[in-house]
Amino acid sequence: MILPKWVVQLKNKDMKFKVIILAISLLAFINASFGQTAHFTTSGVIEFEKTANMYAIFQKSITKDNESFLAPAFEAFKKNQPQLKKLKSSLTFANNKTLFTPTDDDISIPGFFGNSAMITQNNTIYTDVLAGTFIAQKRVFEENFLVRDSTRKIKWKITDETREIAGFTCRRANALVLDSIYVVAFYTDKITVSGGPESFTGLPGMILGLAIPHENVSWFATKVTEKIVETKDLTPPKKGKQVNNKGLKDTMLNALKDWGEYAKGYLKAFSL
Repeated sequence: MILPKWVVQLKNKDMKFKVIILAISLLAFINASFGQTAHFTTSGVIEFEKTANMYAIFQKSITKDNESFLAPAFEAFKKNQPQLKKLKSSLTFANNKTLFTPTDDDISIPGFFGNSAMITQNNTIYTDVLAGTFIAQKRVFEENFLVRDSTRKIKWKITDETREIAGFTCRRANALVLDSIYVVAFYTDKITVSGGPESFTGLPGMILGLAIPHENVSWFATKVTEKIVETKDLTPPKKGKQVNNKGLKDTMLNALKDWGEYAKGYLKAFSL
């Protein structure tokens, strides 16, 4: 059957129209996709929340030698104190530099258990990611130290597991630090600075979630604010007795030499 000429022309126009619509839709999709993947955050402020499982940490401190007085203390503690202690901190970042700072006053907990270093926030840390150096103000008991040294070299193992944190899709990585402490981190490559809470760095992006499962503590971002960061907002701490990592460790070992097994927990907490 031979179609009239006007019908053939109409069909051709209709086909061209469909092709044009398809091309426009495809271009819009490509532009939208490119816009989503091309945006990277290079400066801003991240709000973190540290969570410590007080019951689990306290229970681990009970041994056969001390259970006669610590076990009843633990039961009393559970009746009067919440299981989870939460502390706020912030991480300001720009130009491959970061400043980690506690942002609220630590609420002291009465009793022997209340001064555990693992459940407090003792550090203000400035990190120069590209130079691979840090300056940390560490409060060890009643004394402030200003620690200057190279950043910790962490052998991260990146996995395929992902998790949504503060609006970012983050990938999981695992590592051991201080020879035996297992660490789980979640980082996003959409924030280009290779930083993280406390002294944890070394992943191809920003760490927004960090957990030390066997120590029952974690840090997770609750909010990320992209903004221009002024130079004054990335000023390293300046107060404290100046030492390097080895000097601080030697000082702590000397101070804790008569503490027996209790010394290990404090040394670990102050070294993280």
